[in-house]
Amino acid sequence: MSLRYLAEHAENAILALELAQKEAKHLTYTHQTLFNQPIDFTWVELVAECEDLSEKIDAFVSRFSRLQDHIGEKLIPRFAALLGESPKSLLDVLNYAEKMGWITDTMSFVSARKLRNLLVHEYMSDPELFLQSLQTADKATIMLITIVNNFKKYADSIDLK
Repeated sequence: MSLRYLAEHAENAILALELAQKEAKHLTYTHQTLFNQPIDFTWVELVAECEDLSEKIDAFVSRFSRLQDHIGEKLIPRFAALLGESPKSLLDVLNYAEKMGWITDTMSFVSARKLRNLLVHEYMSDPELFLQSLQTADKATIMLITIVNNFKKYADSIDLK
């Protein structure tokens, strides 16, 4: 019998994965409702005046940020611990995740993290930058959901219980 993971870290890894899956499900819903319409400059200009759109954006940004934080601060470190690794900095964590194939590109993940401030503040002051940020976040959302799915596949492959 070969050791596939450190059993003492299994519960924390499972809990982190379960939470990530729930967050990904909520983000998927918000993403679909927000991006099911054409988002262009005219749409962005309406955001400041339309409470419904503003709430939808707030929900999207909140869920996007929460999943991103959870992946970087909990999910990856707990799976690393499961395998006997203990990366220290966020960059170490992301590089390890890329090496393991859980994320495809460390720099894309880091770039997506920078979107938070742009999404939170720019629709009030710079509609063009906000539009670009929304378009980037649309693609980054797919990346985050894919990362969660990659962890689920990995957990299944090592028979994590």
